[in-house]
Amino acid sequence: MGVVLLALGGTISVPGQARGARLSGAEITAAVPGLAELGVPLEVRDVHAVPGGSLTFAQVLDVVADASRAVAEGADGVVVTQGTDTLEETAFLADLVWPHDAPFVLTGAMRQPAMAGADGPANVLAAVRVAAAREARGAGALVVLNDEVHAARWVRKTHSTNPAAFASPSAGPLGHVVEGRVRMLLTPPRHEPLPADVDRERLETARVALHVVTLDDDGARLDGLEATHRGLVVAGFGVGHVPDVLAPRLGALAAHLPVVLTSRTGSGSVLRHTYEAPGSETDLRRRGLIDGGFLDPYKARVLLRLLLATGAGRDGIAEAFALRG
Repeated sequence: MGVVLLALGGTISVPGQARGARLSGAEITAAVPGLAELGVPLEVRDVHAVPGGSLTFAQVLDVVADASRAVAEGADGVVVTQGTDTLEETAFLADLVWPHDAPFVLTGAMRQPAMAGADGPANVLAAVRVAAAREARGAGALVVLNDEVHAARWVRKTHSTNPAAFASPSAGPLGHVVEGRVRMLLTPPRHEPLPADVDRERLETARVALHVVTLDDDGARLDGLEATHRGLVVAGFGVGHVPDVLAPRLGALAAHLPVVLTSRTGSGSVLRHTYEAPGSETDLRRRGLIDGGFLDPYKARVLLRLLLATGAGRDGIAEAFALRG
């Protein structure tokens, strides 16, 4: 059957400065040199026409469901075009629930189609190549931009404007598209997918807060959080540290809801038992915080919210982070 392309919104679909204008999926693909000659049957479908920054968990899960149906109907792979603002988060959410060997490939653009050096066409061409490639099967959700193939688990947007904005700081790209050939150098570990058919009401109520720790942070902004949210991700200093005055407040919250400890640095893991001072990772784990491992704060929030929406308790959440962090 070839590849099914699901088009959302984002920079890749913005033709210029006209307010409200948006290119359809057919218009996006029609502007890709060499796509028609690729020899890959391509079916294009328009879905949620919203910017990346306005996407919701429910919409992303709807897209995954659409993609899953396409694979069940015979598609070899799926490409999703969307805005890059939330691409690292939507890709990870898709990866957590994607049950197929067929590649689920996300791509977008950093420059609008009318700009000099627009990167959208090249990204779409590379994404379709990867979605159709036998070498990419079994790798889960992938992000393809700038002729690089990244695992959803590791990829991050690391620059606000550069076409080479996406990188995987802790692992590097899984592969590259070279002279039209998909070269996969690494295979990411795969885990049993989490349920994708999440009750929408439970999803909406599974609110997870993100607190980025800063210099002289006393945690005042966390007051009353246990009454408004069901989970918290803490982006701590370095290897997972917070000011000593903040530690008791986090421990008190951990008695009422799952609190996951991550690093705000953007690369590397939080530690478990290297430092012992108040506010250290050892102290915070004693107070009940869950080790987020290598997951950055944004991906940890995606995983925690999905786990809460599927009814996982604290022990199940800790096990999931131990496996996937």
